[in-house]
Amino acid sequence: MDRTILHCDLNNFYASVEQKMHPEYDGLPLAVCGNPEVRHGIVLAKNMPAKEAGVTTGEAIWISRQKCPSIVFVPPHYDEYVRYSKQVFSIYTEFTDRVESFGLDECWLDVTESLGLFGSGKEIADKIRETVKERTGLTISVGVSFTKVLAKLGSDLKKPDATVVLDRADYMQKIGKMSPAELIMIGKKTAQKLEKLNIRTIEQLAAADRGMLREHFGIIADKMSDAARGVNNDEVALYYATRIPKSVSHGTTTPRDMTTKEEARMVIYALAELVAVRLRRFNLSAGGIGLSVREASLSHKSVQCALPRPTSNAADIAEAAVRLLDKLHQFPAPLRAVSVAAIRLSDNNVTQLSIFDDDDDREDKLERSIDKIRDKYGYKSVKRGLMLQNDLATNLHEDDDFLPFKR
Repeated sequence: MDRTILHCDLNNFYASVEQKMHPEYDGLPLAVCGNPEVRHGIVLAKNMPAKEAGVTTGEAIWISRQKCPSIVFVPPHYDEYVRYSKQVFSIYTEFTDRVESFGLDECWLDVTESLGLFGSGKEIADKIRETVKERTGLTISVGVSFTKVLAKLGSDLKKPDATVVLDRADYMQKIGKMSPAELIMIGKKTAQKLEKLNIRTIEQLAAADRGMLREHFGIIADKMSDAARGVNNDEVALYYATRIPKSVSHGTTTPRDMTTKEEARMVIYALAELVAVRLRRFNLSAGGIGLSVREASLSHKSVQCALPRPTSNAADIAEAAVRLLDKLHQFPAPLRAVSVAAIRLSDNNVTQLSIFDDDDDREDKLERSIDKIRDKYGYKSVKRGLMLQNDLATNLHEDDDFLPFKR
């Protein structure tokens, strides 16, 4: 029997929260943006009037103002987004214990076991929409289907404040002519490769020979084919279950371009410390490191590597990232932004011991002691010596990698 999966997506979440905080802006085009004084002057989120005026996420503030002279810009308020998100997720758990987050504003719900209590998938979706609106003043769009991928696609089809059902019997009639890029696991580059194979629609992807797809796309071929054909056995995780994230990252756009390796190294160390703090907070270690850079031309590059042993030590993370930098960029060509990621994460409770454990234990105790000082007196109360004269990472804080703005 098919499961009943919902995907709930808060409409224009960050801009909607800002409008609730600023009722004087009701009806006006509004955008959440970073601080232009530290060159974060881009649109992070926008409301419907701004979207209708052509404003897009990620564009420069000055471009948005040209498109929409009456637009209001407001800075992000992370604490408020988290508070509203928790309130909405609490509503979801009234209908099922299988609630899997996809950021602060999106999640999947498996309501299969709740049908007898609350009605059909559409009826449950509509009840959730009504409850969220009544208690928070926010609206959501909900996709109802039998797989996570299709439920996600359904929530994207009609906004704001709507429910879309994609049943097994007729889902292909509704989405078959759409581009494969509309499926969550298929990006633009993959869609372009599919197009070269004359696969331009979800319907064509579902009918494509799996052997041919494997030749061109390797291990992801079967997942793409299954997604298009409505075959997906991925469970929706239990809301209260402990889950190890796939990665932890922090990134920043610097106030001025980095033009030497030493400048980039200082920023990487600052980012590595933020990554390490979060790893230790959740008792995790990284088995690999990823580095991403954006050049002044706005071209983006990234690379990853494995570590000799799992670590949550900032220096280990930073040095690995600095070594990766040589593979990505040659100075004095300017760098605009950099991001450090800890990948291949594992629980420290099950990390294998090694001959280095005595040294690692001393380093770990030192960094955890620093964590306690920062928890009490603030993150910037303790700094590495190389950071004292660093003007490139002065704008960094623990929310720089705030999840809503990573996607």
